[in-house]
Amino acid sequence: MSFIELKNINKFVGSQGHEQIILKNINLNIKRGEFISIIGQSGSGKSTLMNILGCLDTASSGEYTFDGENIYNFEADQLSELRLKSFGFIFQRYNLLNSLTALENVALPAIYSNLNTKLRLERAQLLLNELGMSDKVHNKPSELSGGQQQRVSIARALMNGGEVILADEPTGALDSKSGEMVLKILKDLHEKGHTIILVTHDAKIAQHAERIIEIRDGCILSDHYKIDSVIVKNVLDKYILKTKPNFMIPLYEALKMSIHSIFSNKLRSLLTMLGIIIGISSVSIILAIGKGVTQKIIGEWDGLKLATLSIYPGEDVYNPALSAASRLNIDDATALKDKKNIAAVSPSIAASGNMIYQNKNVKATANGADKAQLQIANLKLEYGRFLTSNDIEKRTQVTVIDLKTSKSLFGKAELSIGKSVLFNKRPLEVIGVVKSKFDNPGNTAEIWLPYTTLESQISGKAQINSITVLIDSRYNSKLVEKDIEHFLSARHGVKDFTIFSSEEGKKSATKVLGTITFFVSAVAFISLLVGGIGVMNIMLVSVTERIKEIGIRMAVGAKQQNVLTQFLIEAAILCFFGGLLGVSISFIIGIIFNIFSPEYKMVFSIWVTLMALFFSSIIGLIFGYLPAKRASNLKPIEALAHE
Repeated sequence: MSFIELKNINKFVGSQGHEQIILKNINLNIKRGEFISIIGQSGSGKSTLMNILGCLDTASSGEYTFDGENIYNFEADQLSELRLKSFGFIFQRYNLLNSLTALENVALPAIYSNLNTKLRLERAQLLLNELGMSDKVHNKPSELSGGQQQRVSIARALMNGGEVILADEPTGALDSKSGEMVLKILKDLHEKGHTIILVTHDAKIAQHAERIIEIRDGCILSDHYKIDSVIVKNVLDKYILKTKPNFMIPLYEALKMSIHSIFSNKLRSLLTMLGIIIGISSVSIILAIGKGVTQKIIGEWDGLKLATLSIYPGEDVYNPALSAASRLNIDDATALKDKKNIAAVSPSIAASGNMIYQNKNVKATANGADKAQLQIANLKLEYGRFLTSNDIEKRTQVTVIDLKTSKSLFGKAELSIGKSVLFNKRPLEVIGVVKSKFDNPGNTAEIWLPYTTLESQISGKAQINSITVLIDSRYNSKLVEKDIEHFLSARHGVKDFTIFSSEEGKKSATKVLGTITFFVSAVAFISLLVGGIGVMNIMLVSVTERIKEIGIRMAVGAKQQNVLTQFLIEAAILCFFGGLLGVSISFIIGIIFNIFSPEYKMVFSIWVTLMALFFSSIIGLIFGYLPAKRASNLKPIEALAHE
């Protein structure tokens, strides 16, 4: 039975009605182990015939049987598998990858046959040694002569066994001495049992084969043996590389090749990543600022520990007319203190004026308060003491001042305790210094004194600005709020007040901050999309530049999936590194921001960081798919012909 059989093979090119005949009704039988030369002038169709035999190209019609199996209707990956296991190519122009060493070029086909790195390099080294190239294994093609490059090409053809060696004008670009060496190697391979198909236009070269097929104008003109009988040898198993399926090896090699490609074009890779860097850093910074602001505001509410209700005069705190009609007063605050579901009540009275110490004069806001105000206002006592029940009852002329003001007036905060100050011409003794979590951004001093003292001796008004209620933690805040609403409405005979819950305020603030962060992040996300489009554009350019490389890889057995995976991984790595640089830049900006911003901090989350890196990689996969798919759909013969 024939090893290779062609029946009525035709090859046409061009559109329907304008076809050009390349091969016409080719019938050919090749036995295993034969040494055949196909001779013809340029344009005769000999190279096309070789490409069809080697599954680099497909016929327009006819049958092609290889080792008893009809491969005419094989899919692209099935043809790749056949090239991988059975064919080895020796090209006139060598078709070596310039970025790889001789050893790596030879080992290339075994990547796609799942041979591990150690065995792959050992076999490549052995093949190069047998061809007299042991001292050139680490040289790149540009550092080798034509003859040396062709020997590397021969070694590559044998890497996966090379049961059938297809040599297309293997001596065409060589000097006579190198050409003779290549022909000797082909004869030696034939002696070892390989099937050799040599394509040439030189009759002298063709005479080295045992069987000569002449082709002209796409038809076989003659087919004869040089001698009466030909001893055909069988290819031994040792020439067929056998490995077990392992998808991790090609994946790992694709990763290595992608990284190598990226670092071979550092500047272009960096410019490609720029959009991703800007997008990821923008999103990370916005989310970090949003989280920092949220934590600060929510932390201030959480610092109260107990839920609070703020009661304001008027049905609408934003409507002065309704507020003026309110009768909210200290008696209401006193009455609320008797309710069992309330932990503390603090009426709020405020007055503005000047505070004087010696020759220093500052504007100040005086807040009427009681002992509960320390917790309600989220104050931290730094020095001295805070107001007590005794101060409220006896209307003592004492005050607590904020930390910033104490330093301004007395130099050192601790020196202010026991000193006397004048507020609106009333003497007050400083008994404590506090630090507020709600920092006052202006230059106005803030002080606290007993609300009874403020009402009777300074403001002279019985009405109050608001009442703050701390709810006992054993009770439901919603129910307490309803209870207070009914209680005060009954006292006044009308609902002339507004109750604001800290829990509701906390939820509202969180929601508002989250919404703002989301929309600002959405704007920053646009730069990510722009970066993704940039990656797609550069990957398309990269595919165009590397069409020849893709053709070489396909010729030695790379499947469409291998090519697709390599370019997808390359796009994903570009975007991952872009994301990594973006996150790093945002961290650096965050450190600088936190140094110079005492009020608000940028807070980074490890999960947000990981999600940013993951998402940047996904962007690479999405926008890299089109270029990768284009690369994988290239036909081997067209890609090899690209210059």
